[in-house]
Order: sequence, then C-alpha cells, then structure tokens
Amino acid sequence: MTDHYDRPNATARVFNAAIRRLAEAGISIAGTRALRVRGRKSGAPHGVVVNVMRVGGIDYLVSPRGNTQWARNARAAGTVELGPRWRRTPVSLTEVADEDKPALLKRYLDRWYWEVKGHIAGLTPDSSVEQLRAAAPTIPVFALGR
Repeated sequence: MTDHYDRPNATARVFNAAIRRLAEAGISIAGTRALRVRGRKSGAPHGVVVNVMRVGGIDYLVSPRGNTQWARNARAAGTVELGPRWRRTPVSLTEVADEDKPALLKRYLDRWYWEVKGHIAGLTPDSSVEQLRAAAPTIPVFALGR
C-alpha cells in the first residue's frame, strides 16, 4: 500500500460534511452511508460518508482518495460502524488484496465516477485492466462482514 492521499480542498470538506450529516440522519444520496471509525492515535470516533458497493452478496468500501485517514483508521481498528446515528451497526472489515481490486474498481467507477472523478488515481470507467491493476496499490478496498 502506498501513501497516496488526495486531500480534499475546503469546498469538498464542506460538501462532504453536509452529505455526511444527511447520511447520519438516514438520508442516502446515491448510495451514501455514514461511517464511524475509532481513531488509531486518539481513540476518538471519526465520521465520514462512504459509498457501499455490493458485489456478489458482499459489501465493499473503496477509498477513492487513496490512503485516507478513515482508511488508515479502519485498517488499524479492523471494524467500523455503518448507518444512521440511531442504528449504527458494527461491521468487521478485511482489506482486499491488490490482485483482486481491478474488477471491484471497475464496478465502483461504473457507478460513482461522476462523484469521484479526479480523485481516483486518474482512473475512468474506460480504464484498461492494466491501468486498474497499476492503480490498485494506491486505492484501499475493504470487504465488509457482519
């Protein structure tokens, strides 16, 4: 895993905070979900908004901006909470191996490219398997369990 992290600018942070508040209230925009994860250093809970992608009966989280703080915290904790404030569900997670990411990244791009373009290692829905494979180490992907 590389340390690539496409840090959001001030406008993106404000927009993401608004979408996160909606998700925490139970309002999903294009599949968004509220995620809470315990900080690996502070131990304090941190909230973000994520897109949960279901493939073959398994839910996945993709960190399109790279090795973000939430991805680092989730990796360290091994568990996150998903859902609105009143119904957060603890979920275990396992990081997906780089060689298994290309097909998942393709599905993610097909669905959410309009939202993450410019932030997902230069990939597009038309990226080749070779391009997806080359970018895989820079994009954390987690399989969720219950």
